[in-house]
Amino acid sequence: MYSNDEKLKKIQQTTLQMSQIIYDFCQANDLLCYFCGGGVIGAIREGGFVPWDDDLDFFMPRKDYERFYQLWKSSNWNKRYPILRATESYVDHNLFTTIRDRETTFIKTYQADLDLPHGIAVDIFPLDVAPESRFKQKIQKIWALIYSLYCNQIVPKNHGGLIAIGSRILLKLVPGSKPRYRIWKYAEKQMTRYNDSTTPYITELCVGPRYMGSIYYAEDFSASVERSFENTMMPIPIGYDRYLKQTFGNYMERPPKDKQVSIHDAVFIDPDNSYTKYKGIYYLTNKEEK
Repeated sequence: MYSNDEKLKKIQQTTLQMSQIIYDFCQANDLLCYFCGGGVIGAIREGGFVPWDDDLDFFMPRKDYERFYQLWKSSNWNKRYPILRATESYVDHNLFTTIRDRETTFIKTYQADLDLPHGIAVDIFPLDVAPESRFKQKIQKIWALIYSLYCNQIVPKNHGGLIAIGSRILLKLVPGSKPRYRIWKYAEKQMTRYNDSTTPYITELCVGPRYMGSIYYAEDFSASVERSFENTMMPIPIGYDRYLKQTFGNYMERPPKDKQVSIHDAVFIDPDNSYTKYKGIYYLTNKEEK
């Protein structure tokens, strides 16, 4: 259900509108997509948004994910809703693809020093095939961690001092953007090497340490099913129950009141005006454009 807070409700409405466009685009191009995380919980438990959530995210199998990027980038939708992902010349401190609304503002704390479209975003995460061997799964996660560090190009926060120190050292050892790009592209190639194989498992790798390397049953993500979401129908994984129980436990029970908060830190949010209005005020403040 929508939030009672008017500002958050506007963010949710914009996010759902964007998600509907993305879903329609995927259907028109025979691409498999489905909500993940809070969007799936919301669809099943709330019939819409988890009231305190400010976003919706999608999973896509890697092949659909790559094809989606190319098709969206060349579509008319890309003008109002640009698709963004890291390249050799573009760094946004994300490991995944985002689609932004240019006519809104949602400046995330970790991106406030970057010159990019700071609109309300929908994040899209790829799902990759995981090997059956536990040992090979661990190696795959190591490659994902290397990819994460050199693609993100920032020191991870809230994951312990040793990780932070190690990350700083590794980033200092490779200071240039071109060698960092070569490293993360190679790591990406290694961690996705099983995508032409058939195994019972898939995994999410382009995420933070909390979920990175999580192993799911491939059959649970082999198709989507539609469920009512606010005033429309949206896709969720066909095996949503096992996925949610594995990831969140008793997902039908709301968390305590003190846990019912958004997890996204933002410098400034304005769902009614374009981010361009706030350049030099809330982002790129007293810093060189990047």
